[in-house]
Amino acid sequence: MFGELIRAFLLIFAAEMGDKTQIIAMTFATQYKVKEVIFGVILGVIFNHGIAILLGRFISTVVPMNLIQIVAGIMFVVFGVMALKDEDIDETNDKKSFSPIITVAIAFFVGELGDKTQLTAMTLSIEASYPIFILVGTTLGMVATSGFGIFIGSKIGEKIPEIAIKVASSIVFIFFGSLKLFNTIPKDYINITNIILYLLIIAIIEIILMKKLINNRRGKEKSPMIDVASKLYNQTKVINETIESICLGEGKCGKCIGSNCLIGYTRFIIKEARKNGNYYSDAYINLDFLIKKEYDNNKVLEALSIIMVDSVNNSWNTDENFVINKVRNSLEVIIFGQIIGHKSDINTYFKEAKLLNKEYGTLLEKKVYTKLHN
Repeated sequence: MFGELIRAFLLIFAAEMGDKTQIIAMTFATQYKVKEVIFGVILGVIFNHGIAILLGRFISTVVPMNLIQIVAGIMFVVFGVMALKDEDIDETNDKKSFSPIITVAIAFFVGELGDKTQLTAMTLSIEASYPIFILVGTTLGMVATSGFGIFIGSKIGEKIPEIAIKVASSIVFIFFGSLKLFNTIPKDYINITNIILYLLIIAIIEIILMKKLINNRRGKEKSPMIDVASKLYNQTKVINETIESICLGEGKCGKCIGSNCLIGYTRFIIKEARKNGNYYSDAYINLDFLIKKEYDNNKVLEALSIIMVDSVNNSWNTDENFVINKVRNSLEVIIFGQIIGHKSDINTYFKEAKLLNKEYGTLLEKKVYTKLHN
């Protein structure tokens, strides 16, 4: 029972490491709350893998089990080889008319149709005594892989070891597939010559695909996975460095009062977000009660312009609980004396900013448009 669940979990986890669906999850995490992405993954996978498991149970009633075992072993080996292939990532931004959870669920349901994880779920269910535990295991595997991708991407960005992940995934599937073949193929065919020939063929295919993968990576600036991981990582990295430059330091400011000042609070929420990999916070704090100091307004405007430009370029979530939006709110209070918040378009934002402070509103507008056109 639990052995089937654990096996399903491990195989799906291995299959999806570095796969397109993990990259899609990382992409959605730059637009929606992480919990919305995870709930969407669960919903999409339950429907997708549920269909596969029902089909697998039907097949097990009409096809001899020994033949099923051999086909399953071959499929696992093929999945292992396929793990080293590059995959094109479809855009996910064209489904935003739905709620975030439904958008993610649809993307995962469609993205997994006919994919190796759906076929793995079907294959595992054919020989399972408890197919419901296969569904739980495969769903947990997808959730774990998606969550792992989001967390690691936000922590290490471009340093994510994508090729090593793909190789590890490939080895896991080939191992399980080979083990299944060894246990089910008639013993007359299991001899040292055939084993060596089999391993030699697999090794040659793996080496060819690995070399091709490495060469493809050298020919590209960034792979899709690296690109998305970099985006997750850089969301707060650049802003954090800019905020650090605004801090006056104890030399000018006196004793540091930490999160009781506006910049101290801003540094704190960025640090916590990067530390925990969670870029949303429901905690409310009245910024008017935080201590304001004589900050360098040019640096504050620079930080605010970076946020505005990234928001336009990356279509960030407008939820005010999004950490980047909380940072923007703090900077607005320093420059304009109050929160401006999200507006329907950037021109409306600048119009309100100029009403509050024409000089700083104009400077901010100039900085933003200069960055957008560079």
